[in-house]
Amino acid sequence: MPTIHLTTFISQSADIVFDLARHVGLQRDALSDYRQQAVAGTRFGLLEQGETITWRARHFFRDRLIRLKIREMIRGDRLILEQVMGPFLSFRQERYVKACENGSILIDLVHYEWKQGRLGQIADRLILRTYLERILHLHIAYIQKAAEGKRWKTYLMK
Repeated sequence: MPTIHLTTFISQSADIVFDLARHVGLQRDALSDYRQQAVAGTRFGLLEQGETITWRARHFFRDRLIRLKIREMIRGDRLILEQVMGPFLSFRQERYVKACENGSILIDLVHYEWKQGRLGQIADRLILRTYLERILHLHIAYIQKAAEGKRWKTYLMK
């Protein structure tokens, strides 16, 4: 099963980074180029343990749906999402936030398996992995920019 591992330093507290990483509106804004919208489940605010969210986004020239469930959440430490419906045979995203001296470290591990068997393995090597990495980098860069600037307040302050 392919795994993507990304590690990012962010100059902000782990609590703020963690909350930004689970904020529905921030993810929608980060991936607006893909017309990503939350269409069912938790559609606004912060995702919590046990909740589901269904995203609709445009990928590979068509609208696609993926429903994710928060399988595990330890506030300020980790958030684990798994696909319960969608285009993958399996999809699991583990997001860890670790406090460090000058901010925090955001670690993303994404384990996925494409449905198309041998053809899917070839597609993964040719385009899918790079495509998923680009989406993750966009989301992480948006979290980082919001966290290190003042924009985090628009997402987290009520």
